[in-house]
Amino acid sequence: MKLKIAICDDEEKQRKYVLELLEAWAKLGRHLLVIKEFPNAESFLFQYETEKDFDILLLDVEMEKLSGIDLAKEVRKENKAVQIVFITGYYEYFSDGFDVSALHYLIKPVDERKLYPVLDRAVSNLSYRERSVLLSTADADIRVPLADILYVESENVYVVVHTVSGIHRSRIPLSKFIQQLDDTFFQVHRSFVVGLKYVKKVSRTEVTMLNGDVVPIRRGSYDEVHAALIRHL
Repeated sequence: MKLKIAICDDEEKQRKYVLELLEAWAKLGRHLLVIKEFPNAESFLFQYETEKDFDILLLDVEMEKLSGIDLAKEVRKENKAVQIVFITGYYEYFSDGFDVSALHYLIKPVDERKLYPVLDRAVSNLSYRERSVLLSTADADIRVPLADILYVESENVYVVVHTVSGIHRSRIPLSKFIQQLDDTFFQVHRSFVVGLKYVKKVSRTEVTMLNGDVVPIRRGSYDEVHAALIRHL
């Protein structure tokens, strides 16, 4: 698989070390890599203005001026597909990764045992984005990538599909639509199915999605929903 990867870290020694790990991983998996190094968030964002085709970002959290978290927030404003991995020496920023749908949070020192499984997951996620469902709407038949679906809502014989780019309504029962989904989705209520990667938090009565929408869950199903989220991590 051909991948474009950015390493953003203000320590040159750390960038070179991660670069070596990437090259070794690429040989094992027979991946073709284009790797670009950046000494700070500002230099990456300047380049990103004209090169938005990065597949994976390996970001140090603590950098001068803009942090890796700030960088990720800027990218996430328009890019939901890129795989973001934070690499840092501190645990305290872990919760910030959820706000930008980070794939993983690696604590230094990083080695192949830590990094390689995360890169494999990134490749799997990128391949997954190619999967899609075909929706027949009132206006046209449209193809929606599974990776773009936030959640699905049932309205009798219709489904309302909420995606990162908009809402689509199609005449198909929820039970039949679910057959086109995979295990990255979970039915939290008889009328709602959520994309697990877009769940921000879950309580005893509802799920809050990353876009702020709130979805009800079945009474007594909190443990089941929580377990599904843990499996997806």
